[in-house]
Amino acid sequence: MSPAESFPGLHAWLETPLGRYVMDWEADRHDRVVADIFGYNAVQLGIPEFDFLRANRMPFRCKAGVGDVRVQADYGALPFAANSLDLVVLPHVLEFAAHPHQVLREVERVLVADGQVVITGFNPYSLFGLRRLAAGECMGYPWHGQYLSQHRLKDWLALLGFEMRLCDAGCYIPGVEQEQWIERLRLLDRAGRRWWPFMGGVYMVQAIKRVQGMRLIMPRWDRKAGARALAPLVQKSTAPRAGCAQQNRNDVYFGRD
Repeated sequence: MSPAESFPGLHAWLETPLGRYVMDWEADRHDRVVADIFGYNAVQLGIPEFDFLRANRMPFRCKAGVGDVRVQADYGALPFAANSLDLVVLPHVLEFAAHPHQVLREVERVLVADGQVVITGFNPYSLFGLRRLAAGECMGYPWHGQYLSQHRLKDWLALLGFEMRLCDAGCYIPGVEQEQWIERLRLLDRAGRRWWPFMGGVYMVQAIKRVQGMRLIMPRWDRKAGARALAPLVQKSTAPRAGCAQQNRNDVYFGRD
């Protein structure tokens, strides 16, 4: 695992006032979303300091990645069998991974048909995104890295056969680090949800893996046999013939029994 994929600076940033503000929103949204996802196996990739599967009720839940996790894993080569997981939670992995599209391909591989993925990321078209532009690449986490827009992420998921189910955003305040300013600017969260809902500093995307149904291929029958099988049959009529009907009427007319 390379240092760029282990994200050590991100874990330290999560302990700052701004990091806790972001994680509070994400924890609340994860609790609401994963509580209604059912199955057998669920895995969280990244940010092991927080349990984003705590509200889920699947019998097997674990964290994978680097650090205090149950399964040490490379995000680009997950140690899980294909079609084995019902849910994958991916908090802030794609924007800092060396090959984010490969991570998504691995997620698609390990998910069962109709399995779900829940992704959170930093929004480049937000006040957080402006702070990232001002900070530049020389700054630490979370201001460097490759921020993916919701539109771009949706395109990637669509190419992999996913169907979008939920798009949400939050954390509308600027990227200030002082706790007193964070508390003063929290009113922007209410205004942002109403007036510019897609410009939150953090977004959540929920998608379902769809698999096309199988197509039944019929054998190629002999044309003559098929023609004979489809030929209409001559059916016997149950109506009385005209001559019989006339004879019956004559019998009645002349008093014959």
